Amino acid sequence: MKRFLVGALAFIGAMSVLFVMGLIALIVLASMSRPSVPSQLVLEMDLDRPLPEHVAEASLSSAFGEEPLTVRDVVDALEKAGDDSRVKSLLVRVGTSPGSPATTQEVRDAVKAFRAKGKKAVAFTDSFGEEGNGTSTYYFASVFDEIYMQPSGSLNILGIAFETPFARDALEKLGVKPQFDKRYEFKNAVNSYTEQGYTGPHLEATKQFTGSLFGQMVRGIAEERELTEDAVRALIDRAPLLATEAVENKLLDGLRYRDEVYAEQKKAAGDNAELLYMKKYLERAGRPHTSGDTIALVYAVGTVNRGKSDASPFGEQSLGSDSVSAALRKAVEDSRVKAILFRVDSPGGSYVASDTVRREVQRAREAGKPVIATMGTYAASGGYFVAMDADKIVAHPGTLTGSIGVYNGKFVTNGFWEKLGVNFETVSFGRNAMLTSTDAAYTPEEQARVDAELDRIYTDFTTRAAASRKMPLDKLQGLAKGRVWTGEDALTNGLVDALGGYPKALALAKEAAKIPADAAVRVEEYPRRKSPAEVLSSFLGETGDNSDDTSATALAMPWAPVVEAVRVVNELGVRMGVFEPQRGTLYAPVPEARW
Repeated sequence: MKRFLVGALAFIGAMSVLFVMGLIALIVLASMSRPSVPSQLVLEMDLDRPLPEHVAEASLSSAFGEEPLTVRDVVDALEKAGDDSRVKSLLVRVGTSPGSPATTQEVRDAVKAFRAKGKKAVAFTDSFGEEGNGTSTYYFASVFDEIYMQPSGSLNILGIAFETPFARDALEKLGVKPQFDKRYEFKNAVNSYTEQGYTGPHLEATKQFTGSLFGQMVRGIAEERELTEDAVRALIDRAPLLATEAVENKLLDGLRYRDEVYAEQKKAAGDNAELLYMKKYLERAGRPHTSGDTIALVYAVGTVNRGKSDASPFGEQSLGSDSVSAALRKAVEDSRVKAILFRVDSPGGSYVASDTVRREVQRAREAGKPVIATMGTYAASGGYFVAMDADKIVAHPGTLTGSIGVYNGKFVTNGFWEKLGVNFETVSFGRNAMLTSTDAAYTPEEQARVDAELDRIYTDFTTRAAASRKMPLDKLQGLAKGRVWTGEDALTNGLVDALGGYPKALALAKEAAKIPADAAVRVEEYPRRKSPAEVLSSFLGETGDNSDDTSATALAMPWAPVVEAVRVVNELGVRMGVFEPQRGTLYAPVPEARW
């Protein structure tokens, strides 16, 4: 029987290897023959879901099917298409906005640059919101030359609202006591647990960044539709608008069905014009910035954690300090690299992990490699910490950044367990051995250690931020205290250097590297993205040569289902609030948005 089992397992292992090798062969063969770009085409985009900032290579999913269109994909495709005579126009079905205000602004700017090259851009939707809020979606569509909506649709430009839940009383009924401390009054990440409504500083900061975002959207719509800001605000206050009202007030160019809009655009592009999805165009035509001096692109996306970057089955990513630091070191060690674009999209996380990444940014500059940080949706708290030592920081007007502060603490759950009839007894050695236990509140000695830790982190954060921004410490501390700012306000306050996205950051990188503004450059992602075949083969259990090897994964094929199951359980635990925040947390979560 033992011999049979061994033989059966060996057979299964051999079949697994053959299966994977067969898939690799199929992928290689498929990649050898690709269709060409039509001689006349209408570039098409079906925007039915928000665009991810970056797609991680953390599971076999990246080897099967087509990866989703990312923010950078859209920016690159529109830049390439703007100079391609085969591309006659852009046609986008706007089912939703590209994402957050900052993401929407990145893509909006790319459409605007495409139009500036003499290319036409047309947007179509069946409705700008039916039961939901369509303000952000319309804000994106307003940058197009023409906007058409199905006659049965409506224009739900309702404005912007942030909803924040407060659960202190609910937790008290459950016998759970939140025991959190923060530095300082604007560090509102834990207020949902410790308060039953907005505090004065919490309300002040939320009103400020909400008003800033709303003003940006109003100005953007007014500029593109040639209306006054007062007129746009009045229309928003009247919304939802009927389809005919939207046309009468110059928010739409007409009411048409999809077949009418698409047929008209194909006809305008030429008798033999074809539609081609943006992702397909990018695969066939190639990206811009593929020759010349090399500019490295390093991503720092997700909640900041110690260890390696990871992605959950739900698509959420973590910014692992080991992975991002190794990528920065690779870029520094590569003699071809003249500068580094550091793309940060993170609401924060671990203080220690944030400092690990910040150190590598500092070392890159000391090695003579300029670093330009470009901020996405968030670069707040730990997300700001990792970026603040860059030579220049670029943010979108709608980026949420700053939140220079810290919190830590725990949920004391002994009351909850008492309600269930569960009693915990403890044997411990060490005066503060129970400091992290959820079964007891802090003792006076433990509270003193917690306060000392918070003070040390806050002092370190603000001192380093003041030095990196070349700002007096007292001025920086006036902008800190955990307060979140939009990129627009951060520029005014000196926390960032410029507004824009990838193109602006690339221009600053060339300037810092003393590369002529009109010179061609090669933008290369670090670490190099694996091919589908490499992703598959890495699951056979390959490991790197050393700790700086960013190309390997430690995930072995037989354990893949187990690891994925663990990820699912972990993600569900986080979503249900079962797992606690890390100690010394630099985090700036944002309340649920309606726009």
